[in-house]
Amino acid sequence: MPGRYAISLVCLGNICRSPTAQVVLEARLAAAGLDDRVSVRSSGTGDWHVGRPMDSRAAATLEAHGYDASRHRARQYADSWAAEDDLVLAMDHDNLADLGGRSDRIAMFRDFDPAGAGEDVPDPYYGGADGFRDVLSIVERTSDALVAALSSTLA
Repeated sequence: MPGRYAISLVCLGNICRSPTAQVVLEARLAAAGLDDRVSVRSSGTGDWHVGRPMDSRAAATLEAHGYDASRHRARQYADSWAAEDDLVLAMDHDNLADLGGRSDRIAMFRDFDPAGAGEDVPDPYYGGADGFRDVLSIVERTSDALVAALSSTLA
């Protein structure tokens, strides 16, 4: 979108990690007054969940922390988005490989994490509630750092 900085967040199925990151990052951007200049979307590299809402455990974790997870519907990453995105952030190294590896616009989400730069956001899908809380903590911390970097970049 002309005049907007576009970010795509990508995980495997677009029902846990990347939608959690989208919800949190959008909230942080709004709080920083950048939501009119930065657009965020999430997607998965696979198509298994297209059209479905967020995983109920991920949504419950977000809602328990004051976020609205109700609008999300899973979608698959489209290669055509690469031309539209200023930044594509993968949740793990497998997602990064599926996206074609690192480039000047493709990176790891946690490259912005002050406590785990370059590490994977762990997939909580096959675990319990603790995994979803851990992901939320990682996403909040990383989103704060990402917003700070965007504030500087867009200044």
